[in-house]
Amino acid sequence: MEKQLKDILPILAIEQDAILSKQGEVTLGFRLTLPEIFTLSDEDHETLHQAWIKAIRVLPKDSVLHKQDWFLERPVKPAAQDSSFLNEAADRHFAGRAYLNHDSLVYLTRKPQGRKPSTSLFSNLIRPTLIPRDLLGAQAIREFREIAQQFRRLLEDTRLITLTPLKTADLQSQLKKNGLVESYCFLSEHADQQLYQDVDLTNGIKIGNRQVQIFTLGDAEDLPPQCGSRLTYAPYSTDKTRFPVSFAARLGLLLGTSHIYNQYVLVGDARETLKQLEKKRLRLQSLSAYSRENAISLEATNAFLNEAISQQRLPVKAHFNIMVWSDNAEKLQAKANQVVSALAALDASAKPETDGAAQLWWAGIPGNAADLPVNDTFDTFAEQAACFFNVESNYQSCPPEQGIRFCDRLSNRPVFTDLFDAPRAKGITSNMGTLVCGTSGGGKSMTTNHLLSSLYDQGAHCVTVDIGGSYKGLCDLVGGYYFTYTEENPIRFNPFYLSPGETLDTEKKESLKALLVSLWKGENETFERAEYVAISNALQGYYGQLAKDKTLFPCFDTFYEYLEKDYVGILKEHRVKATAFDVDTFLYVLRPYYKGGEFDYLLNARENLDLLGQRFVVFELDQIKDNPILFPVTALIITTLFISKMRRLAGVRKVLTIDEAWKAIAKAGMAEFLRYAFKTIRKFNGVPIVITQELDDLISSPIIKDAIINNADIKILMDMRKFQGKFDKLQDTLGLSDKGKTILLSVNKDDREIFIDIGGQEQKVYRNELCPEEYYAFTTEGKERVAVQEHAERYGSMEKGIAALIAGKSKPKDHEE
Repeated sequence: MEKQLKDILPILAIEQDAILSKQGEVTLGFRLTLPEIFTLSDEDHETLHQAWIKAIRVLPKDSVLHKQDWFLERPVKPAAQDSSFLNEAADRHFAGRAYLNHDSLVYLTRKPQGRKPSTSLFSNLIRPTLIPRDLLGAQAIREFREIAQQFRRLLEDTRLITLTPLKTADLQSQLKKNGLVESYCFLSEHADQQLYQDVDLTNGIKIGNRQVQIFTLGDAEDLPPQCGSRLTYAPYSTDKTRFPVSFAARLGLLLGTSHIYNQYVLVGDARETLKQLEKKRLRLQSLSAYSRENAISLEATNAFLNEAISQQRLPVKAHFNIMVWSDNAEKLQAKANQVVSALAALDASAKPETDGAAQLWWAGIPGNAADLPVNDTFDTFAEQAACFFNVESNYQSCPPEQGIRFCDRLSNRPVFTDLFDAPRAKGITSNMGTLVCGTSGGGKSMTTNHLLSSLYDQGAHCVTVDIGGSYKGLCDLVGGYYFTYTEENPIRFNPFYLSPGETLDTEKKESLKALLVSLWKGENETFERAEYVAISNALQGYYGQLAKDKTLFPCFDTFYEYLEKDYVGILKEHRVKATAFDVDTFLYVLRPYYKGGEFDYLLNARENLDLLGQRFVVFELDQIKDNPILFPVTALIITTLFISKMRRLAGVRKVLTIDEAWKAIAKAGMAEFLRYAFKTIRKFNGVPIVITQELDDLISSPIIKDAIINNADIKILMDMRKFQGKFDKLQDTLGLSDKGKTILLSVNKDDREIFIDIGGQEQKVYRNELCPEEYYAFTTEGKERVAVQEHAERYGSMEKGIAALIAGKSKPKDHEE
């Protein structure tokens, strides 16, 4: 005869955010936010372990802690971010990728006095009670709520776990939304999937068309001989470091299939428990002569009692089980094999439940943990029981519009991380200075390209100084300005041009005066006050003439002509002596930059003029880094451009990236600008980024060490395992903790992994997986860059060229129509 689940369900009511069972138990629930997997140190694991022990110890007698972790396979969904060529390509690339979604819940149940313990022979599944025999009084419930808050505070004091109380709306189903009780009963893998199914318990457990199988750790004989707060995870360990994961990690996220991991700790009367064990010890002592098994049991019981009394341990009963399911027998067997292997890796024996599976499933209903059959539990201490708790979760992700997309290490699931704003809001960082370091081929340029692409999509202005052409593809893709030098097309600027809406304010005048002085005077020459005033008046007069004569194009040529034709006369009219300002010498020195001169191209550009309004500008300095004329001028223009963006673009993020060019810039006397950038531009919503390759650069350069490292709260480091023999000095220079060292040395460049340290408080490894479109836009490999440029020219744009290159639809040149 079929029964309605609502008639035998052990839940009587859900009121005031608590579950009341038909046996009179009251249950309070919490949703846990756990630390991210692969981010904890040995000390963190021990801190968590001790916090769980303390939390268990505050629970009153006749209470049950039921921790239930859901791990459900989910497909990656497209990120809700601004539409662009690369973002759309990334969404297509990652869409549908499977990962385990984790939801961690804790239920605290208080049993009424006189509640008989459930066994395999007595369960409310078999003999349901419609009316509670005993109810907890109002005072007892208030006290239990206070204890639950103490439990919560003890865990949250670690600053590693957050507990959010479950409300009635979470527990009870709503319109078009499953509650936790219903989700468990019908194994609903989606909160909005309201599908009522038959539950068949006649031959195992069958929910709808899915067969459920349960594996238990409910007997001391099945347990591993040793347990602890953590294990060494071999794939991420090295000869110098041991990488820790939680002891039960293999039963959590490392078990790569949908499953539910139930963890029960039953807190009884400690004195009564020890009293019963003393009786058992006496019985075993009298029978030990007749059986070796009794003698061994006597020894174990003696050891248990001695430890309980001498070390003040809390004796508890514990049970752990893993539930898997499938609608296909072969798939279910494959999942079962995964569970068996995971338990074997812990040196535990997997026990598949058959006859008692229904009661274990029944006890897993939220609020019904007190109905766990006591004969399926084992005696242990809180210290050992806490070892089997799952204490790690997935990488967290911020909204796409606020973060940079990377991937987690476990399933390559895209996650977005906020490197700049959230850490400052939390007080983890005080600035946004960023240092990127790694060996050649380690992925520095790819990572920085991806970082800049993401910041650009979020509205940032990006100024990049490069040696090597690493950012040309991205610059062409976003339609930015790319300044470089070739014999056929030398580098060109026009600092005299005023963008629409721009005026000749003090800052613009000062930047032009600095430029003219640098062209006129040598690096070690001084200039007089009169010379400075004369140049200032010349600029004022020149822009006054531009306002009158709209046919004049602002550039160095027309400025030089104004000096030669008009300003010389003005100086004579005001009787300015050559000793105060030698205009003839001034014109003579500046003559090479006027048309027909050696450098007439440098300051007379007629394209790429709106530097202030252009959001992506790249200066490639490889060909001019040693040129005594071109490089200082270019360096000064870079400096004034970024300072202008800083001061004029209020509220807009500005990014200054210096890739390997910091060496050349330092030689050009711009070390002070680097120091200024790293110490000051955070006040203007600026992000300074420096990329370096050589390990010795970090250690030996005072600019890097004093100006950059000390003011770079964000460090992005690549694979450093080949330096582990001399890592101590690097660790000291970077200010890395031992935890950071262990995590950094686990980085594997073959998996495109990078290490990110934020403020010395958050260390994590991500995978920088790129979709093919991103890869070809960011590539620095010679042949690939040439192929991308050829396809872009052939198909009319970078987007079309990259798409054609990936699709393989391009036709050979000799077959073009």
